[in-house]
Amino acid sequence: MTKALIFDSGALITLSMNGLLDILEKLKINCDCKFLITREVKYEVIDRPIGISRFELGAIRVQNLIDSGVLEMPSSLGIKDEEIDSKMRELMSIANHSVQIGGKWISIVNEGEMSCLALSAKLSEMGINNIIAIDERTTRVLSENPENLQKIMSDKMHRNVRVEEDKLKSFSNFKFIRSSELVYVAYKKGAINLTGKKVLESLLYATKFKGAAISFEEIDILKKL
Repeated sequence: MTKALIFDSGALITLSMNGLLDILEKLKINCDCKFLITREVKYEVIDRPIGISRFELGAIRVQNLIDSGVLEMPSSLGIKDEEIDSKMRELMSIANHSVQIGGKWISIVNEGEMSCLALSAKLSEMGINNIIAIDERTTRVLSENPENLQKIMSDKMHRNVRVEEDKLKSFSNFKFIRSSELVYVAYKKGAINLTGKKVLESLLYATKFKGAAISFEEIDILKKL
């Protein structure tokens, strides 16, 4: 096994809310790779919502994926939670001390997202190619387009912000995929049990409106591929 797909909570929630968690089992059948979640992500998608009636069903669905071995914890590769925690805290400190409003630092990332990046860094050290399934835009921008973070955060906060871009070099080597793109792959591989000319379009729009940070223009590009 030389590949791994790491899931952030947002991507799993988007799939769950659209009734698409079953595509993970279908995608893994012919994939020589691990589907992993961290302890922090497990807390966000199972341990915390399992006691809330509104979210209980989604939590059970994700737990079933763990029980069946579709999703696995880092320990399946001999990686200890303590190893992830150390790198997670480091990355959180950097990210949350990179954006200022009125001279005060603001928190822009959480433990779930940063635990995924920490696990990714550990897997890369082990020579395991990996990609992170994440729908949240801010974390992806830290890595892919840090020069755009100032505008994004200013628009989000409706105030001028200052970004220390030099600090963000620690995020430059991560790779990401959104739930929208996972659904696209599943569709192309025949893992979607629906027929009709608008199936792909409807799937992509469904992920967008349930949490994936994907533009209408990007959806149009995927439809034409």
